[in-house]
Amino acid sequence: MKNINKNTIMPELGFGVYQVTDHNEAKQAVIDAVEQGYRLIDTAASYGNERSVGEALQAVSVDRQDLFITSKLWVEDAGYEAAKKAIQASLDRLQLEYLDLYLIHQPYGDIFGAWKAISEAKEADLIKAIGVSNFSPAQITNLAEFTGVKPEVNQIEVNPFNQNQSAVKYLQAYGVQVEAWAPFAEGKNGLFTNEVLSGIGQKYHKSVAQVVLRWLLQSNIIPVSKSTKSERMAQNIDVLDFELTTEDLELIKTLDTDGSQFFSHEDPEMIKWMASRHLEY
Repeated sequence: MKNINKNTIMPELGFGVYQVTDHNEAKQAVIDAVEQGYRLIDTAASYGNERSVGEALQAVSVDRQDLFITSKLWVEDAGYEAAKKAIQASLDRLQLEYLDLYLIHQPYGDIFGAWKAISEAKEADLIKAIGVSNFSPAQITNLAEFTGVKPEVNQIEVNPFNQNQSAVKYLQAYGVQVEAWAPFAEGKNGLFTNEVLSGIGQKYHKSVAQVVLRWLLQSNIIPVSKSTKSERMAQNIDVLDFELTTEDLELIKTLDTDGSQFFSHEDPEMIKWMASRHLEY
C-alpha cells in the first residue's frame, strides 16, 4: 500500500479495463478481479465502460471503503465548468458517492480550469486523491507550480521496452507517485516470450508477466494490468512472494528502447485526433 496523501492509501497493484468495451465482459472482469484480490480498479470516461464497472461494484461483496476506484477526465471536458459536470457524470455512471482517485487523462485543453474543478471536488470529498495521466515532467511541473496544487499521481506508460527512466526519476524526486499503464506493452515486441524476462522467470518459477509486475513494484511504481481471464488475474496478483536481484534489475534495464510502444504524446496529429474525439455514453 502507498500513502498518497494523509487520508488516502493506494493499493500497490491495479486492475484496468481499457479496451474492454462489451458491457457484460467488463462487468464480469471487474467482479472476477475483486474476487481474486484486486482492490484498485482503474477505468476512465473515454473507456466507455464506467456503467459496467459501476454495476460490478454493486455486485461484489467487498465493502466500498476497501476498494480504490479510479476514473479519468477526457480531453473534451478539460475546462472548469465541463470538468465539474464530468466528475459528477462519472460518479453517476459508477454509482459512487466518491472516487478514490481522479486523473486528467491527457495534458491537452484547458487543464488549468479542469485542475481547479478537480481540486474543488477533492475539497468537497467527492474525490480522495487527484492526479494526471500522460503528463511529461515539464507539464506536471507547470501545472503544480502555477496552481500550488501538486498532482499526487501521474499515470504514464512504463514497461520493459519503454522504462521512462528519466521521467520516473524526476516524478519520484518531485513527490509524485508513478502509476504504469500498459506494463506488458500489450505483448508488443514479443514481450511474453522475451528471453531475458523468461530466463529471470524460470529462476523463480514465475511467468514473464509476474516478473514485469515485480520489477515495477521494486521500482516503486504501481502497475495497472488487464485481463479478462480469472486465472490470469490470479497469476498477476501473485507477485509478492519473490524478489528480483540487482543483477535481474540490470538485465531488465538492457531491454529499454527509450521510446513509446504505442505513440508519441508530442505528435501533432495525435493531439488533433484527441481534440476531435467526442465521447458517447
